[in-house]
Amino acid sequence: MKKIPILIAGMPGNMGRIIAGLALDDNRFFVVGASLTGPEISEQTCKVKEKEFELVSPKSHFEFLTRIKKEHPGLIVVDYTHPSAVNANASLYCRAGTPFVMGTTGGDRQALVTLVEQSGGIAVIAPNMAKQIVAFTAMMEYAASSFPGLFDGWTLDVQESHQQGKADTSGTAKAIVGCFTKMGVDFDIADIRMLRDPVEQKALGVPEQFLSGHGWHTYRIFSPDRTLSLTFGHNVNGRAVYYPGTADAIVFLDKKIAKGVLGQAFSMVDVLKGA
Repeated sequence: MKKIPILIAGMPGNMGRIIAGLALDDNRFFVVGASLTGPEISEQTCKVKEKEFELVSPKSHFEFLTRIKKEHPGLIVVDYTHPSAVNANASLYCRAGTPFVMGTTGGDRQALVTLVEQSGGIAVIAPNMAKQIVAFTAMMEYAASSFPGLFDGWTLDVQESHQQGKADTSGTAKAIVGCFTKMGVDFDIADIRMLRDPVEQKALGVPEQFLSGHGWHTYRIFSPDRTLSLTFGHNVNGRAVYYPGTADAIVFLDKKIAKGVLGQAFSMVDVLKGA
């Protein structure tokens, strides 16, 4: 069976290393022994399992990508970097003509889609790669489109807890809030409560071994007179849950590329549907 060549951007960061480690054990993929990294990284290599990865600094990203895609036809980049780098990285991949899976949250998502479409590139772009949470979000989006104004006058409370190193507000939390606002709730994204303090997280119930990698979300919505409330939540411990969706997105892109599809940015819902 042909192995799909992938290049994981974001090592030596935790997500990059975890995705690399799982991909190394996946017979569907050949993991290139290098990673695109950020300007703050001083290391030149990192090791995942028994494989050593060259860490490529930003000044060499374009030249490196141009070369490596020739060595590995069909190469797909998997981006788990930093929210501040999302749009610049996507621009790099489009300029280099490299398909990519954007698993990093943050950035201007509509600008990403426009960039891919106008450049003739192809990508999967998602604020969350956990398939079941993606499906939950899709259900909420269906409700928002089917029942506009359902929660007129209701109030919303949103809390999301992630490891201290997560710099931005959860993209999934923003998406769910967007669904509630379409259903009539007046709520500002800035009012999402971000928990990053391990002491508060332990009090919340996050297991100590997952303080360094988790995503706990709670959405509580209250009727105007507070006689009715609804609570939705999804708690993720660790990061391995994001791998199956990432792998599916890679395979999905590879099939689209084989069919000659270009100039399209797909979502994880597209991946789940096999569209």
